[in-house]
This record gives sequence, structure tokens and C-alpha cells, in this order.
Amino acid sequence: MDVSWTLWALTILGLSALIAVDFYIGRKPHDVSVKEAGIWTVVWIVLAALFGLGLLIFGNSQASGEFFAGYITEKSLSVDNLFVFVLIMAKFSVPSQLQQRVLLVGVLIALVLRAVFIAAGAAIIASFSWVFYIFGAFLIWTAWKLIQEARSGGEEEEFEENRLLTSVERRFGVADKYHGTKLFIQQNGKRVLTPLMVVMLAIGTTDVLFALDSIPAIFGLTQDPYIVFTANAFALMGLRQLYFLIGGLLKKLVHLSYGLSVILGFIGVKLVLHALHESGAHVPEISIPFSLAVICGVLIVTTVTSLIATGKQKKAEAAEKAQPERVEA
Repeated sequence: MDVSWTLWALTILGLSALIAVDFYIGRKPHDVSVKEAGIWTVVWIVLAALFGLGLLIFGNSQASGEFFAGYITEKSLSVDNLFVFVLIMAKFSVPSQLQQRVLLVGVLIALVLRAVFIAAGAAIIASFSWVFYIFGAFLIWTAWKLIQEARSGGEEEEFEENRLLTSVERRFGVADKYHGTKLFIQQNGKRVLTPLMVVMLAIGTTDVLFALDSIPAIFGLTQDPYIVFTANAFALMGLRQLYFLIGGLLKKLVHLSYGLSVILGFIGVKLVLHALHESGAHVPEISIPFSLAVICGVLIVTTVTSLIATGKQKKAEAAEKAQPERVEA
């Protein structure tokens, strides 16, 4: 898809305007209700759908299909991010009324960092087509790792601060408590960070680790930087509302890791086949409609099986509690 610099500028301005509106609406710290989160989740999904339809009308069916496949993939992978966001909120004991501000700024930081990743990825792909082999192998390895972690049923992990975060804390210092929405305060004659600023940086920089999976994954569906960027943007910008909407349901998605591993493995194979095709080998390429069908199918199946499994577990636990305790004679 041939995208002019004017369209790039208009798109970035449009996304910036949406972010500004989102920030204005959530400017006052408050507890986000399920109703509010649900309404805005629908709004962001509708906006993404309208953008995809716009690509179909003013672009072509391939661009639209690639956007929807990329958006759904990034959205599903972003749900996995929410598990880590929950751990971060717990570690830093973020007050509930400040969590929406943390997520808004944290996601904005993540979007900027991902834009850098996308630009670098596009430049590398344009110069070295063999990088598809590396991306494909990495996604297949990641898929296998996810399956191993899911099968181990490991214990709940704790969030560990990355090196960038710890170095920032050492360099500037951190206040001992939250001070509303302030990011910096004067303490003992020195300007220090507030815990709010630290947790924003934690969410924004931690997302970079997830980008190592998601960016190669979406490049496996499209090599168009414009579609890669917009799909990531729409997936990330609705993440804050999704956090409050399904936060309580995350533990019920027990098969999500299996579903994501299948999706990443599938895209990894697609990348390898594409690389072989580009090198002249006579191998079939996986179409975007088929990719979209596989991704949606896997997500639907894993969601249904997750809910069934958690339902059975809940009934078993209730039945066990209902049994009378044995009294020894």
C-alpha cells in the first residue's frame, strides 16, 4: 500500500487527537466502573473497525485484511500483557483511583517505543529479506516456550524491575508515598520521582519485552509499516479500558497461553514459508484470509474451553466444600 507523507501526518494527528480526548475524559483520578470501561472498549473497537473499513474503501481488500489480522493478533497478545500489568499494580500498591492515569501514560510510552521498533523492523526487512527466517524461528521458539510454561502450571510470578527502571530510581530517587497525580516532588531540597512516575515507566518499558514477540508476529502478516503501526496503535490505545473490563476475568482464561502459542507458531511457520518463497523455493504461501480465520478460530476455541474448564473447577471446589467433614469416633 502506497502511503504518502501527508497520510502519515494526518494519521498521527488523528491518533494524537484521540489520545488527547481519552486523556481529557480521564483527567480526574477516579475508580473506573465496569460500565465505563465497557463503553470505551466498544468505542475503541468500533474506531478500529471503521479504520479497517476505510482501508477497504480508499485502499484495497488486501490492506484491510492485513489490518484486521494484525489488529486482532496484537489485541490478543495485549491481553497477555494485562497479567503483567496486574502484577505491576500490585507490586507498587497503586491506589485504584490512580490506575487509569498510570495505564494511560504507560500505554502512551509503550506506543512511542513500539513506533521505534516498527521503524527499525521495517528498515531491516527492506534491506535483509533473510531476517524472516530469524523472525519465524523466534516466534516458533516463543510458541514452544509458552506451551511449556502453560503445561508447568507455574506459580504466580512476581514483577521484577528492569535495569532501566532501577537505574532511573537510583539516579533521581523515589518518594516514599504517592502524591496524587504529581510525577515529581521536592523532598529534602531535592527533586525526586513519585511512585506514580515509576509505575508509569514500569508499564511503558515492560511493554518493550512484549513487543519482541508482537512486532515480528505482525510483520508475519504484513510488511507494510503503515498497517503495522496503526494496528499496534489501535490495539494499545484500547488496552487501558480492557484492563478494567476483564481484569477480574483474566484468571478464568486458563487456556490463553495455549491459544497464543498456536497463533505465534502459526505466524512463525508463515514467515518461514514466505522467506523460502522469496528465495525462489516452490512452497505455498499462507493467505491473509486464511490467517485471519485461523487467528479468530483459535481465540474463540481457547476462550470457550477456558470458561468451560474454570466452570468445572468452580463446581468441583463447591462440591468439595459442601461435603460434611468426617468426625472420628
